[in-house]
Amino acid sequence: MIKTIKIETPLGVMIAGATDEGVCLLEFSDRRMLNTEYKDLAKHFKTTIQEGENKHFKTLRKQLKEYFEGSRKEFSVPLVITGTTFQQAVWKELMNIQYGTTRSYQEQSVALGKPDSIRAVANANGMNRISIIISCHRVIGSDGRLTGYGGGLKRKRWLIDHEKKHSGNAFDLSLF
Repeated sequence: MIKTIKIETPLGVMIAGATDEGVCLLEFSDRRMLNTEYKDLAKHFKTTIQEGENKHFKTLRKQLKEYFEGSRKEFSVPLVITGTTFQQAVWKELMNIQYGTTRSYQEQSVALGKPDSIRAVANANGMNRISIIISCHRVIGSDGRLTGYGGGLKRKRWLIDHEKKHSGNAFDLSLF
């Protein structure tokens, strides 16, 4: 069974989902794709989704709190990542983008060894079900502009600014 909870964050309520193996969902509660993600997860795991506690939620809450305080730059909560082989490769590469830095969709495609797959990479980024931890918010347009984020561009800007502020990296906020 997949258990879900609501977690209050500075950016709004997030919905977390977990199996016995780890966290499989972390999304903003107002994301349009949330119901579709629920259905996909229930189908993949051949189970139901129900509100309630899971052993991974204590760690998740603690690590998210530390992240939003600016003291956590990497997460160690166990994740259960479901998707196609290509999607999983894209999401794994997202986790290689250092805290406080950004990468363009083109750079992400090159890092994957698929320089001509920019649209496919962007689509896979958009299918990420584990926001913040799998850091799709760190991917921007080649021109430096913010593009596409399931949680909305205001949240993407906030997350990038937050990480820059706490990373110690010099950063020109006027680009955004």
